[in-house]
Amino acid sequence: MAAVEAAGPAPDYEVAELYTRVFPVGAIGRHWRQQLGPPDLSLAVEEEDEGDAAVAADLGCAAETAAELRAVCSLDTLIPSDKEKDPDVISEDSSLLTLRIRKKALERREEKIIVDRACRQETLTYEMESYAVGKRPENPTDLVEEGELLLTLNLFYPVIVQKHKEHKPYQTVLVLGSQKLTELRDSISCVSDLQIGGEFSSQPDQAPEHISKDLFKSAFFYFEGIFYNDKRYPECRDLSRTIIEWSESYDRGYGNLQSAKMEDYTFNDLSLKIGFPYLYCHQGNCEHIVIITDIRLIHHDDCLDRSLYPLLIKKHWWVTNEDSLAPEDPCFFCDACFRMLHYDAEGNKLGEFLSYPYVDPGIFN
Repeated sequence: MAAVEAAGPAPDYEVAELYTRVFPVGAIGRHWRQQLGPPDLSLAVEEEDEGDAAVAADLGCAAETAAELRAVCSLDTLIPSDKEKDPDVISEDSSLLTLRIRKKALERREEKIIVDRACRQETLTYEMESYAVGKRPENPTDLVEEGELLLTLNLFYPVIVQKHKEHKPYQTVLVLGSQKLTELRDSISCVSDLQIGGEFSSQPDQAPEHISKDLFKSAFFYFEGIFYNDKRYPECRDLSRTIIEWSESYDRGYGNLQSAKMEDYTFNDLSLKIGFPYLYCHQGNCEHIVIITDIRLIHHDDCLDRSLYPLLIKKHWWVTNEDSLAPEDPCFFCDACFRMLHYDAEGNKLGEFLSYPYVDPGIFN
């Protein structure tokens, strides 16, 4: 907690550097909650104002124009007529433009014998991004509290091959400020944890009882001079002890490194820099870079089900080489960004590049 007290009260909101100065996360939340009123912090669903006068005031138009716009844009216009109830039959005189466009697309598909199937990766990416948007818990006790901080973290894959030494893909996770570090640690998926140890030549059909994550439970996060070790289990070891002893053996310029228990700290207890690379280490030497890219207050449109956090929202699916549209080689993309950058609306390839489905190189370790 000494690092929290020594740090400044608030970060710079706009900085030209790659990362901010150190600031206590919890102090940021308290500062924002003091400055904002209850309407700004409320997680209640906003009720739409049905009055034409309010719409006219927002748009700066006459009340008659607002009434006409409300009638044209009403959800009632999306309801089909009685003869259009069958979703498999699209009538010739459909009143909805979207249905007429779909009818032409279906006819063109039948002529060309083309069946459009969504890519499994694309489907999963969409589900990851949209599954929890605005989701509220069934159990009221799981509702996120008003004024809760929401942190965005990029978790980079470990570097174990020369090809990905400088350019590392990542997955994006959302965590709550009140969550313990152990909750993030338990949610991180790495192939190193899935390895199966043992020798099975005498009993090849014997099912392994444990994976590496069950056997080697030690891990730590490193934030601003403090190693937060997972000490929840008796078999957990202090992986940072060797590093701290090495640093203290000579004056190596790292200051006074400290060790703490991961399970005793939440993200609100930490002092951090936005944009700065930190470290997560497990399985002895499997290291992941962790970068906090954003800290903000939770909004009523966010996922409000506390049980779903830490929430994975983005994972890389594509890697490109010799890419004329990318800033680096190799370059990693989630499925949505990959398609938006490299293909037009008709699916035609733009520019010159080589693309491959991304596979975590850790599986070859």
